[in-house]
Order: sequence, then C-alpha cells, then structure tokens
Amino acid sequence: MKKLIQKLPKAELHLHIEGTLEPELMFRLAKKNSIEIPYKNIEEVKKAYSFNSLQSFLDIYYGGANVLIDESDFFDLTWEYLLTCKAQNIVHVEIMFDPQSHTKRGIKFETVINGITKALERAKNELGISSFLIMSFLRHLSQEEAFETLRESLPYKAHIIGVGLDSNELGNPPSKFKEVFEAAKKEGYKLVAHAGEEGDSSTIWQALNLLHVERIDHGIRCDEDEKLVQFLKEKQIPLTLCPLSNVKLRAVKDMKHHNILKLLNAGLMVTVNSDDPAYFGGYLNENYEALVESLDMNEDELRKLIQNSFDASFLSEEKKRKWIKKIKN
Repeated sequence: MKKLIQKLPKAELHLHIEGTLEPELMFRLAKKNSIEIPYKNIEEVKKAYSFNSLQSFLDIYYGGANVLIDESDFFDLTWEYLLTCKAQNIVHVEIMFDPQSHTKRGIKFETVINGITKALERAKNELGISSFLIMSFLRHLSQEEAFETLRESLPYKAHIIGVGLDSNELGNPPSKFKEVFEAAKKEGYKLVAHAGEEGDSSTIWQALNLLHVERIDHGIRCDEDEKLVQFLKEKQIPLTLCPLSNVKLRAVKDMKHHNILKLLNAGLMVTVNSDDPAYFGGYLNENYEALVESLDMNEDELRKLIQNSFDASFLSEEKKRKWIKKIKN
C-alpha cells in the first residue's frame, strides 16, 4: 500500500503554510534575520515541537512565525513545502495562510502574499503543481480585526480564492464572525472554516448555517449528531480531516479510534490532509500510511479518499475528472 500511496496523484486541501516550518528552516531564518529564539540548536527546536493541547501547539506555532520577516522567507517556506509535494506526488494544493500572524508583528500583507504566490507560480511552471490560496482569519482575535484583514486582501483578490477561520475554537464560535464572512462572500471569496475539532458538533452547524461555508475543516465531531451526519451526507459537504494532527492534539485518543473510515463508509465526503505537518509528525503520505497501519485501510478506501480530495477541491470539473480518471486506472 505504501507504494500505491506514493504512486497515486493526490490533492491536499487543509494545509497551513506556517505549519510547514521545519526546525531546520526556523533555525536558519532566525539566524539570518537575527531573531532570538529560546533554542541553542536544531535538536532543541525539535524537542520544542512537542505539546499536549491545541493551545500549547499554537504558542509554538505563533512563536515560530516570528522568524518570517521578508518576502524571501515566505518564498522559502512555501517552496520547501511544494518540493515535498513533488516528492509525494501531490499535484494540487489549497494552502491556507494566516496574514494576522504577520501583520500583527509589523510585516506588510504584501510581503507575505508576494513571497507565497511567487513560490506557487514557480511550482506551477517547474513542478506541475496547481494551487489555490485561502486566507484564514484568527478566531481568537476580534471580528473587527478580521474585517481589517479582509480589506487588506482586496488588492490581491486575484491571488486568493477564499477565506477560512482557524486558531483556538474554544470561546470563539463561528457566530463571532458572521458579518465578516457575509462581506467576504460579497467580494466573491469561497468560504471554509475550522469547526468540530475542539468544539462540539454545534460549531459545525454554526459554520454551515451562519457562515454558509462550502467546506468544513476538521469536523471529526460531526458523529455526535446523527442529524448532522445525515445532512453532511445528503449535501456532500466536504470534511477536510487531518488524522495525525487529531492524534497529536489529542482530539482523538489513538489512531485506532479515529472515525475517518467510519465516516467515509457512511457516505460522507471526507478527505485526508496534513494540517501542520512540521509539527504533527508527517506530511500527506504519512497520514495515509497511518490509516493503513492503524485502521487496516484497504485499497478501495484509499482510492475513494484520494478521489474525494479532488471532488472536494475548488478545481474545475474538467480538472477534477482528469485526475480522478488517473486514480481509477
């Protein structure tokens, strides 16, 4: 199965570019930009990539972002992830970025997006990887700050396909961002949101009914509500699940207890993704391999999950069909 996972073309739909900051690059950029980090060497950085909750992860995640200063840093960060995509036969990516993690530090919005988009363009030309960019609002900040970020994004609409919502779910429900999502929709952005990972199934309903999202990021707790499961199945609303992330953040006790195949076999549009792979112990292929190892995933389930990754994407129907045909052959 490992060879088949490697061989099949895949799409990734739930990936935070800041979450691909490997310890080696963090250390290198800290040195280059004269940024003080509390680690003496790469081994100490690797040890720090250990946490026991979403909040403890986020503390390290936002701390790591401090080493990203100029356009070349964002280019290097993105390019390294795309090289991994090439190595794992990931042919399409829908990358999330957190502009507020950087603008709050005095980094210009244009610096962030220019670095990222130049790497995406190079990957399209040199690696044959297609991509879309999703701008995420940080839910622990205010809706007013999200509106400011939305305004900053408007000159770059040609580079951004949609908006999302991430960071700490607890105490920050989707309802907090209803108006800014309405405004984003009017600007033509596609809508996604994290829900049902830390938060219970009610947060998924909120994201659907109040934010009118087209995709739920995570959503593993949907099975707490049978009506919700049925709704997601009937509407084929995608869930971008992240197995290794769920276990690392203790949203799921053990991979053997993960509900992804149960949801898949119940007819839901679930997909496999790596979330923040530098921090969670694996990129996309490693997530698929973990499902084989812990859940005895079979070849039909593997092919269906990979097909779903294209069906749930924002690619045109023509491009979806092109890739799905290759998965089925």
